[in-house]
Amino acid sequence: MFRKIAILATALLTALPASAEEIHLKMWTLVDRDTPYREQNIVDAAKVLNAEYKAAGIDKTIVIDVNRGNQKGWDAYALDMLKAFAVKQGPDIYTLPHEWIGKFAENGYAMNMEAAIAARPWAFNDVLPNLWESVRASDGKIHGVPQDAEIRMFFYNKDMLRKIGKDEAFIDGLPAAVERGDFTLDDLTALAKEVKDKGAAEYGMLHRPNVGIDYLMVFKSFGVKFVDPKTGKLMLPKKEMQNALAWYETNAKEGVTPIDNTAMSWDAIKTAFKQEKAFIFHQGVWAVAWQTGDALGVSWPKDEAGYTHKIGWLPAPAAVKGGKPANLSHPIIYAINPGTKYPDVAADLVAIATTPYFNVRHAVISNHTAITHAETALPAYKANWVVSLASPMMEGADFVPNNPQFSDYNKVLFTGLQAVETGKMTAAQAVGFIADELDLQLGDAVEIHDSAAE
Repeated sequence: MFRKIAILATALLTALPASAEEIHLKMWTLVDRDTPYREQNIVDAAKVLNAEYKAAGIDKTIVIDVNRGNQKGWDAYALDMLKAFAVKQGPDIYTLPHEWIGKFAENGYAMNMEAAIAARPWAFNDVLPNLWESVRASDGKIHGVPQDAEIRMFFYNKDMLRKIGKDEAFIDGLPAAVERGDFTLDDLTALAKEVKDKGAAEYGMLHRPNVGIDYLMVFKSFGVKFVDPKTGKLMLPKKEMQNALAWYETNAKEGVTPIDNTAMSWDAIKTAFKQEKAFIFHQGVWAVAWQTGDALGVSWPKDEAGYTHKIGWLPAPAAVKGGKPANLSHPIIYAINPGTKYPDVAADLVAIATTPYFNVRHAVISNHTAITHAETALPAYKANWVVSLASPMMEGADFVPNNPQFSDYNKVLFTGLQAVETGKMTAAQAVGFIADELDLQLGDAVEIHDSAAE
């Protein structure tokens, strides 16, 4: 595999000046102690290429200069990156939350990767097909490479279902019923209410208390489209949005979700689920780490058999019988500066970092799902039962729009959701509020439609 890289590198480096003994490439990422391999895989990929150069008699060495940003979150990091590129100080290779790729591509800061991908089938042909949609910009072209993936789910406590008399066939059959479209979001509400009303849980269902993307799965299930496929602009389909908000409104009125869910702290929410006061908790696969950890006042089974006997996972059920469930992933991606002096070397490094051996190191240490099919067969990946069980849920996963303004859109949406749950607005009133705020804040960047079917 890497012999092909050496041949490519040989052709490239023969054109370099004789004085260029070291090839320095800047690699930037956001600091995260739980994900060291985002940058380390690029550093180690350089070691592979350097070994190939040496074997081929090429007297050149790649040096990766890593910069770990300490911004508070990915959006702040992306904005600082834009400023660096604007003054021609951008890195050669960098990580990015996928929704920013459109902005970077439009500004000429993210290389069109389609030719580089086609030239390296040994690395890129096995990437999960839907993941390529996460790096497609408004020009329809691929401008990055998925670095990782993750999946969201509703966690439900099987022991509580046993307490209210549900048999094992029903309990273990819930995921299949959701996949078939036989078990809907309204059925989930009814089940959570039954668990609470019969005293098996204090809370029927909890979700994140702040802005994020977990809850957008529900909006997807109700047919909300956040992008107009004809124009590529952000859109608000009022009918579908109201139906989704009405589901949250019902949950609050029925006592399934507490009206102060969005005022609760993360610790309170996690503790409620871990101490078995809540039947359902909605977040992502990485939450298994604290669920099986020793914190929050109680210990749960750490082995696959023990955990899966206690806890089950569901995508967002369909809104109507016979519909399809919804799921979301939020990949972090690699992108390359079109102005780099060494585009082929940068592409080689990203390709090597994408191969199963390297990417699985990141996946298993950070509880991220595989980006390639082959990765799931590696012993280290299979030994991590959490990501192994989560991988099949990636098949139908979708992504938030590759539009940085969606962050502002989502903040407005969450404010509407919060107003509905607290009883300050009805679902209809919240849709009107969201429409007015989006028009005020984003103007023509958002299209307001009566329905997504228009």
